[in-house]
Amino acid sequence: MSRAGARVGVGTHFRYDGETVEVVEMAATTAGNEVVLKDHHGRILRLSLRELLFSDRATLIPEGPGPSSDDAEEIASVVLGQLDEDDRRQILERAEHIRELLTGYRSGTAEVVSEGEPQDLYTPTLPLEARYAAKAAEIGVTDRTIRRWVADYRRHGEAGLIQRTSSQARPFGRADDRWVETALEVMVEHTGQSKPSRKMVIDRTQARLIARFGPDVVPQPSQATAYRVLTELERRHPLFRLSTKRNRDIANRPDSAYGKLRPTRPGEYLLMDSTRLDVFAFDPFTLRWVQAELSVGMDWYTRCITGIRVTPVSTKAVDVSAVLYQSFRPRPAGKDWPRHAVWPEHGIPRTVLVDVEVAEGPGLASPALVPETLVVDHGKVYVSEHLTSVCRRMGISIQPARLRTGRDKGPVERFFRTIREDILQALPGYKGPDIHSRGEKPEDDAFFFLDELEAIIREWTVVVYHCRPHSGLLDPGLPGMRMSPAKMFEHGMARAGYIEAPRDPNLAFEFLQTKWRTIQHYGVEIDRRRYNGAALDAYRNVRSLYKSPAKEGWPFQVDPDDITRIYFRDPDSRRWHTLVWEHAPAAQMPLSEDALVFARKLAASKYRYPDDRLAVADLLERWNLGLGTTLAERRMALRLSREQAAIELPETQAETVISLPSVRQALGASSAPVEPERPDPEEVGDDDEADLEDLAGEDDFYADALEDV
Repeated sequence: MSRAGARVGVGTHFRYDGETVEVVEMAATTAGNEVVLKDHHGRILRLSLRELLFSDRATLIPEGPGPSSDDAEEIASVVLGQLDEDDRRQILERAEHIRELLTGYRSGTAEVVSEGEPQDLYTPTLPLEARYAAKAAEIGVTDRTIRRWVADYRRHGEAGLIQRTSSQARPFGRADDRWVETALEVMVEHTGQSKPSRKMVIDRTQARLIARFGPDVVPQPSQATAYRVLTELERRHPLFRLSTKRNRDIANRPDSAYGKLRPTRPGEYLLMDSTRLDVFAFDPFTLRWVQAELSVGMDWYTRCITGIRVTPVSTKAVDVSAVLYQSFRPRPAGKDWPRHAVWPEHGIPRTVLVDVEVAEGPGLASPALVPETLVVDHGKVYVSEHLTSVCRRMGISIQPARLRTGRDKGPVERFFRTIREDILQALPGYKGPDIHSRGEKPEDDAFFFLDELEAIIREWTVVVYHCRPHSGLLDPGLPGMRMSPAKMFEHGMARAGYIEAPRDPNLAFEFLQTKWRTIQHYGVEIDRRRYNGAALDAYRNVRSLYKSPAKEGWPFQVDPDDITRIYFRDPDSRRWHTLVWEHAPAAQMPLSEDALVFARKLAASKYRYPDDRLAVADLLERWNLGLGTTLAERRMALRLSREQAAIELPETQAETVISLPSVRQALGASSAPVEPERPDPEEVGDDDEADLEDLAGEDDFYADALEDV
């Protein structure tokens, strides 16, 4: 039987610091046991026995056979763990026969005796040869088999009695290793290509082996064996079973262990991403159904959604900036939202501060955070100069995710799936996650406007998602406790002791696009639109103080969602001023850049010499905002348009809007002084009761708009 121990004494050899040494003397001193070593050059070294046995510098060189950590043999628990119940019972019974042969007792000791033991044929006093012959006759095997079992049992115990088959040592059977390696090489080459058949891979493997080694050098396995080899290689490199996209994702996995950013407090990492929603929506500008994209910002530590933006067709850089700005200044909460889903005005949960009811206002839709790091993908809107410059100004670092690695933003990707499964599939216009799941005509059911769809997603996020326990939110110190994103935010504040809050509300203007234009006597012209205001009086016909891309250009901040006004910061006072478009509607209605482009195309098809006045007038008439509509319809449309603004900007110094009578007539407004509008009755929900009464005689579009939600 092999032994795990080895004799250490005079004459024992060690490898010490790469040199082979021999123990020539062992002595006990006052400092402890010491040994004297001698190498092959005759040099003497004295050191403690403790260092020789337990130091990483010394390794014992055993003299006889014995177990070692680098043996080819598997450990007994691994070998026995691969057996099923029948095989395990058979091995245990065989071990009892071997113990009875050697000791006379099936248990291996005289202290545990079964009935009838020891038998006369296996008395330990009999010769071993006679016992071998008796046991072989009893079991029905040859004497040679019994001798082999005894030898295996003495070396490895019960584990040595298990038959090692060739298939365990060779997972690919008798297939040539060169054929297996070449087949795997061919499979890897098809990672970025269309999915091939197994027969094509086998044929290309054989052709490559003939070209590389010559004909009849590498044996060709049978068709059944080749298919079994490809099935085994499928575990290493998937190619035939899954979709090609999934196979590419698996092939791009790192070979080493996954790394992970670990947030430790709220606001440390903000995940931002955009996705195509699986519902059709209605664009109030073009009055057509469109595909919508959702852009969100998620605090990684708490999973709280800090910004939401739904855009038609595609997402722009200003939309991403709007989502980021909502983290600084959250949107106000809905009037009919439950109290537990509304955040206090200061953004700190009620359970953290004492007696906050006195200072509490209408509330916010999400907590206010200033992110330290943005985790984004490589989309153009996320690596644009506009967003990167804003982040640099705000002191926010950007951490790009790896290419085609969605797991780097795993929580936000999972949030998109949760939205689809929990809310979107219940809405009309749902078209499924892919073309194979699409209904016959989902666009016929789409009647939600883009802003309504955004309001539904925002309310569901605040009321349901933020308050529902999340399986991924836990504290190692509190095992088994599942927290909601709102509770995790409270936990993060208690753990970190602070949050980052925005220092200046006027930082919102820095999220807008910058346009460089000259200041003329008539004002500023941007894309054939003229803006003017008293703030420009001191800088008309004055050389620009900036080294701008345009000659003598001044910087102006433009909001694509509301081009009726732009923003200018006085270089002397550093205060922001609003400049109004000369053709702005009298009702001060926000007008997006996309809407104006659509209006210009609409006017060009009707008039020989169209201008922006006629274009805006026709667009307002298309929106039913011109002459002849009711006051209730006008208020509803204005409310709808105001909710479409991406960034809620702070108020600046008021500017006087001068509207000529011809302009007012083109816009469908009366030249008489407008009487002050009476205040609306108190709103209970999202719609005025007075508005609904005025529309009682018409088809009420909103009567069943939210019926299925």
